[in-house]
Amino acid sequence: MNERTDSAPQSDLPDGVLTVRAAEGDDDAFAVLIHRHSQPLYTLAYYMIGNAQDAEEAVQDAFVSAWRRLPDYRHDSEFRTWIYRITVNRCLTMRRRGRPAIPLEAVPEPATDDGWDSPARAAEQKAAAAALACALGNLEGGQRLCWVLRELQGLSYKEIAHVTHASEPTVRGRLFRARLSLKEAMAPWR
Repeated sequence: MNERTDSAPQSDLPDGVLTVRAAEGDDDAFAVLIHRHSQPLYTLAYYMIGNAQDAEEAVQDAFVSAWRRLPDYRHDSEFRTWIYRITVNRCLTMRRRGRPAIPLEAVPEPATDDGWDSPARAAEQKAAAAALACALGNLEGGQRLCWVLRELQGLSYKEIAHVTHASEPTVRGRLFRARLSLKEAMAPWR
């Protein structure tokens, strides 16, 4: 491992600097990138695959692939966009291989500490989450991917276009149709 004598800790450095250092063999810089991006990538993979174990495997494989390909990384896009593309490709490969997926209805609902945990409210929230998961599952694959990248991961239209190899107008159209479908499916829950 390379030792750095920089005054700023590596965790404070932008991705661009970390990728250059990692490409030069700095394992610690790559570890910071993994720490910074693994949770959002896991969320993306989970929503694409529907299985926690396979999602973890997809993210791990994406990082291994990125590590191997770092010397060839051209910096024409942000690291985040690049690693998202690698992860999406890995997820699509896993889905093509026909691994059994857990239905999105099985996605656990996050715990809340807002004082509204009555049994009736909990049942209503669970039913609404199941309805949303079902509605997401019924979206066309491209629409679902664009929606997850935008709404759950916060990527820009430009970044989504790069990740999905689609034009920005196509991304906007997919998001519009996805939002329209979800709005219609979730109308009873308003």
